[in-house]
Amino acid sequence: MSKVVETDLAPVGINRICDGTEIEGTITTSNDIRIDGVLNGNVTARGKLVVGETGRVKGDNILAKNADILGTVTGKLSISDFLSLKSTARVTGDITVNRLMIEVGATFSGTCDMSNAAAKRNERNERNERNERNEKSEKIII
Repeated sequence: MSKVVETDLAPVGINRICDGTEIEGTITTSNDIRIDGVLNGNVTARGKLVVGETGRVKGDNILAKNADILGTVTGKLSISDFLSLKSTARVTGDITVNRLMIEVGATFSGTCDMSNAAAKRNERNERNERNERNEKSEKIII
């Protein structure tokens, strides 16, 4: 008698783009990510996004569950739960978030929507990603 077990082969951990690294394109991760280098493109993180003091992100869609911004972000941020703009943060663009904290010294130029729309959008994106992963998951026969 055999049993079919489906496993999700996604790695567990924190992704990191170090200072001195420049990436152009889209990053999608089911984990946390820290960007201390440069990303010209979109990012989707099911976990926490951290843009360090030396980090710069420029993209149309920057999506995460939670985020700490210490560096420079230009684009549309959709954070489903909590966004923290630290004192060194420089953000230009529109923010959709559930909860927001801005430290003294941070700069923000754009609009902010705290109507829970980001949570709904991120839930929909997570559902789509889960469905895609389920289609790609490896089946192991025991």
